[in-house]
Amino acid sequence: MKLTHAPLRVSIGAFFLNSGLSKRSLEGEAAEAMHGMAVGAVPQLRQLDAAQFAKLLSRSEIALGAALLTPFAPSFLVGLGLAAFGAGLMQLYLKTPGLREPHSLKPTQAGTPIAKDFWLVGAGLTLVLDSLTHRRLRS
Repeated sequence: MKLTHAPLRVSIGAFFLNSGLSKRSLEGEAAEAMHGMAVGAVPQLRQLDAAQFAKLLSRSEIALGAALLTPFAPSFLVGLGLAAFGAGLMQLYLKTPGLREPHSLKPTQAGTPIAKDFWLVGAGLTLVLDSLTHRRLRS
């Protein structure tokens, strides 16, 4: 890990690790609500029940957070993971009714908490692109 990647990776990694750990015991109505929103964006997730989805989401966030915090994990790979996770949230934002103003990308008040996650895609792509640029400069 480059020293310049450390602030980005530590701050986002700690956030993801905390988020994943807090979802470990998610069940009941909370798990069903989260699963229902996800199914609206990605219908294939209907194959999982709400408890399975909550466990998968929790473990994914823990794994991504731990990878971001691990200094020897390549920034290129953790950047890809972060960008992919962020892209999933963007799909949720774009496909869930009521999160955007009609015929616009501008979020409604309800959509702001998810719309703000565009930064995850940007941060992930920054790690990927910086890794690719750094490799080319050394060649």
